[in-house]
Amino acid sequence: MTVAVIITLCVLVLLAYLFDITSSFTKIPSVILLLLLGWLVKQGSQYLHITIPDLTSILPILGTIGLILIVLEGSLELELNKSKIPLVKKSFLVALLPMLVLSFAGAFAISSILGYEFRISLANIVPLAVISSSIAIPSAKNLSPFNKEFITYESSLSDILGVIFFNFVALNSIFNVASVGVFFLQIGIIVVISFLATLGLSLLLSRIEHDIKFVPIILLVILIYEVSKIFHLPSLVFILVFGLFLGNLDELKHIKWIQKLKPVSLNKEVHKFLEFTREITFLVKALFFLLFGFLINTADLLNTHSLAWSAAITLSIFLVRAAQLKLSGLPVKPLVFVAPRGLINILLFLSLPVALNIPLVNNSLVIQVMLLSALVMMFGLMAGSRPAKKEVPEIEVREIEINHEDMENTKEH
Repeated sequence: MTVAVIITLCVLVLLAYLFDITSSFTKIPSVILLLLLGWLVKQGSQYLHITIPDLTSILPILGTIGLILIVLEGSLELELNKSKIPLVKKSFLVALLPMLVLSFAGAFAISSILGYEFRISLANIVPLAVISSSIAIPSAKNLSPFNKEFITYESSLSDILGVIFFNFVALNSIFNVASVGVFFLQIGIIVVISFLATLGLSLLLSRIEHDIKFVPIILLVILIYEVSKIFHLPSLVFILVFGLFLGNLDELKHIKWIQKLKPVSLNKEVHKFLEFTREITFLVKALFFLLFGFLINTADLLNTHSLAWSAAITLSIFLVRAAQLKLSGLPVKPLVFVAPRGLINILLFLSLPVALNIPLVNNSLVIQVMLLSALVMMFGLMAGSRPAKKEVPEIEVREIEINHEDMENTKEH
């Protein structure tokens, strides 16, 4: 049995790797193929009467570690300097405003139609209003550098803002000045913790001479994240700060106390750390979506009672996103299509307190919204990848005309 399990896991992860490297050609998000593969494994095990223990409790563990690693990987790759400030501002607004619009509009619809309390409706709809960086970032790797960078910023910020907003709604039974004050106090505390922890971890990374150094750093990052969660602090802020700091040492090396960290040698270690993070992120993410696909019930997938709500939510997601991109002066295509739901949405849904659960927001709704948003992204990016007629900017046209005139004058002479 042990041999069979090891062989199966190796084959599944290798197939996940194949899906990942071929997604740029097929335009099919690897997450759809992973979910399908996990579902097929379940059907096969049932057909062959193979008994598999309940793996449901493993899903939140893999999801939490995957979320930490995905945000860490994304933040390590981001450049942060004065020229990026406009991009960061737009990313922040596009991540925040559609999430708030979808959350409050969805909560109003649920409370009006089904009669639930507005706060309960809001807590249930927030998990579906957040963009999943675990799907968005890999899907954007074949877009233009600007679009790829924008998606990385936006989806990472969406994860962070979504978790913060969800915790605020789920943990506060009353919304008043006191609850808002505590909320901002928690953000201030996590910023201070992030600053101190980032310095400590950076010092460790620069001073550890042992052959094993990246695993302890990753474990410490996860430990700080989980301890912060115990005190209801927005722990993803720490992950973002840590990744941005390490990934932008070149921009900070002129600061005196940064020089004590030996930024030149540390920068080499950061590149190795990023490569290690990419590898382990791929593994955890692949296992998460395979397991989630394995746990999907066919009845949930084909549930017609939730399908109308799923379609309405998905349509609202892309309409609100298109409007926000237009108002922000950003290219609507192909950015409008990159708004998938995935790992973060499943985690928030699983984190919803039992007292706040409503029958409408169930496994079927979450799965259907996730798959519909992934399909819209897939077909949208496929359509956007078709070669279009190249437009020559006016400045280039003028330069061509001038060069043509110069050539004519040369011939005359």
